[in-house]
Amino acid sequence: MDYNSSRKKLVLPEYGRHIQKMVDHALTIEDREERTRFSKAIIGVMGNLFPHLRDVSDFKHKLWDHLAIMADFKLDIDYPYDPPAPENFQSKPDPISYNDGKMTFKHYGTIVEEMIQEASKMEEGPLKRHLIMLIGNHMKKSLSNWNKDNATDDRILSDIQRLSNGKIKIEGEARINDFREIKDTNNNAHSRPRKKFVRKSNN
Repeated sequence: MDYNSSRKKLVLPEYGRHIQKMVDHALTIEDREERTRFSKAIIGVMGNLFPHLRDVSDFKHKLWDHLAIMADFKLDIDYPYDPPAPENFQSKPDPISYNDGKMTFKHYGTIVEEMIQEASKMEEGPLKRHLIMLIGNHMKKSLSNWNKDNATDDRILSDIQRLSNGKIKIEGEARINDFREIKDTNNNAHSRPRKKFVRKSNN
């Protein structure tokens, strides 16, 4: 049996083995004009495989680039576009630098920490207090996903004070709105029975 695992590995599998065989055959054509005409026919077949991409800019250009790649850059024809250089596919990409910023609590994320820093700069008042409660509500959701038993209001308020470097201190009996109650309310709203549609009779 002739299995694909024992065959030559496809350079671009999305075009299939038949297209690759056509490209391999183009390399064996001695006459340059005939080789160019045959290559144009291959491009037509390749384009028919992805008709939904025909309106994409540079679609034809990409097909010719893919033809050159599948031919291992050995296809000597009159390209309508400059073929890609082989060395562009041999060089390694530049390494991506990782974020060196340290998070105090990874389960909250950096955005929450930045929001708390901004809230600590605001003037005292109901707007600042409301924002802190919203941030705390989101922190309670995140903490509950990580550790349900420890997602208490005292823990959230303590973390807010720590993340703000002590600039935000919430005294008294302040409590974070329990997001579970809000969630249950939303679920109950969706679970209400719908009114049945009764078709009126013609009588």
